[in-house]
This record gives sequence, C-alpha cells and structure tokens, in this order.
Amino acid sequence: MILHIVAYGDPVLRKKAKDISNAYPNLNELIENMWETMYNANGVGLAAPQVGLPIRLFVVDTTPFADDEDLTKDEQKAVEGFKKAFINAKIEEETGKDWAFNEGCLSIPDVREDVNRKDTITITYQDPDFNTHTETYDGLLARVIQHEYDHIEGILFTDKLSSLKKRLLKSRLDKISKGKINVEYKMRFPNLKKGR
Repeated sequence: MILHIVAYGDPVLRKKAKDISNAYPNLNELIENMWETMYNANGVGLAAPQVGLPIRLFVVDTTPFADDEDLTKDEQKAVEGFKKAFINAKIEEETGKDWAFNEGCLSIPDVREDVNRKDTITITYQDPDFNTHTETYDGLLARVIQHEYDHIEGILFTDKLSSLKKRLLKSRLDKISKGKINVEYKMRFPNLKKGR
C-alpha cells in the first residue's frame, strides 16, 4: 500500500525517533509499504518519520544510481542491487574527508542543494529479523544512509545548509508546508486538513 509522505513542516520530521522491538505491530507490512511508497515516488531512501511514524526505521535502495554516468565503475558496482532495511540504527563513527553532493528529499520536493558529509560511516543496526549488524560504508552508500539516518534523528538536509542558503529557501519551504506545490506522489501537508 502506498502511504502518504509527510511534507516539510510536519512536527514528526523534527522528533528523535524511538527504538522498536520485534513486537512492533505489522512491521513486515510496514516495511513493504515503505518500499512501495519509496519506489512510487522515485526515491532511493525513505525513513519512517517521512510516513508519519517516529520510529527508528528506514529503507535504502541505491540501485537507480547504478546508471549514473558520473560515477566510476567501482561506485556503480557498489550501489547496484544495494537494498536494505535498517532498524534501530546508530552511526558509530563518521570518518574521512567532507565531500559535497547534490541532495534532495521526498519530504521537501523540488528542492535540491549541495550538502557536505563525511565519506565513511560505521553503523550498527538490526535487520527485519532483528539480527544485529555493524558495517562500514563509504561513498554514495554512506551518503544515502547518512541522509536517512538524519531523519530518525529529527534532522533534515536543509539543516546542513549555510544561513544564507536557508534564508533563500525559506519561501519555497513555506509553500511546501502549505501544500502549494504539485507532486506526483501522495503527500500529507502539515497546514492542510487532509493529504492529497
């Protein structure tokens, strides 16, 4: 089932999400719905707060980047077929050099900006069977995971922009929160009664 994606301005996007247990109701169904919602919106990642749930869950599928001609063959190979659900994730370490990449967000449609992030991360998380993993990622994989991880920490990519960029984006962000934007997927706007 395709879920509504909550838009910029919704308080759930600013909450630090809570851990869940394997007793969380209908978890597998929720994860499937999140995949379906993400693919429907042409995304490569989606976090539970973006569908209105303040829980530590996000999904990532970087396969669409495999066709990006700007990536090296090694980078294309790393992102191709990478599909995972991350539960109760905690980034243990961010290392390497800062690098800029143009990011967007399904909750902030039609806004893209260069964001600086560290090159390498080590993350501990649980899979849908609640097995615990600690893994290290770099490059584009690290970037997408960091972006989604920020969502479960109540952080948006626009928070990482300069004060000047934030001021320049303010009116566009206000329009998004009021639903004054056309999107190709189901969204719920904080300043409207119903999603569309």
